[in-house]
Amino acid sequence: MMAEENIFLFVPNLIGYARIVLAIASFYFMTERPLLTALLYFFSGLFDAFDGYAARALNQGTKLGAALDMLTDRCATMCLLVALSLFYPQYIFVFQMLMTLDIVSHWLQMYSTLLRGESSHKNMDVSAHPLLRIYYTSRVSLQA
Repeated sequence: MMAEENIFLFVPNLIGYARIVLAIASFYFMTERPLLTALLYFFSGLFDAFDGYAARALNQGTKLGAALDMLTDRCATMCLLVALSLFYPQYIFVFQMLMTLDIVSHWLQMYSTLLRGESSHKNMDVSAHPLLRIYYTSRVSLQA
């Protein structure tokens, strides 16, 4: 990676921007057009797999891309859970707890990464809990 390269135009970041546009569009239509919402949300999530792959394949992984990816994931999850709270108010406490679990678990994972001096929260060694290793290293989970 050369110093004069514009990381904002790296392919994985462009995919990340497309994810954001698709996610925002899905949020806009969430209460009125469920099929369109599901399609937009699906493609936003599908692009999540492609940005990481592109970053590795093109050697264009950046801190901006990692932050953009995690922030987009958290926002998409929160907005979906808020919409579900509107549709199913009897389960609002469950959705609130899921939001809390999502934020807290990712914050703790990032914080422990910093304490270990790791460069990525997805680096797992054999001492990590088996579920964390599966979540962060399995290609099937689309998180790696």
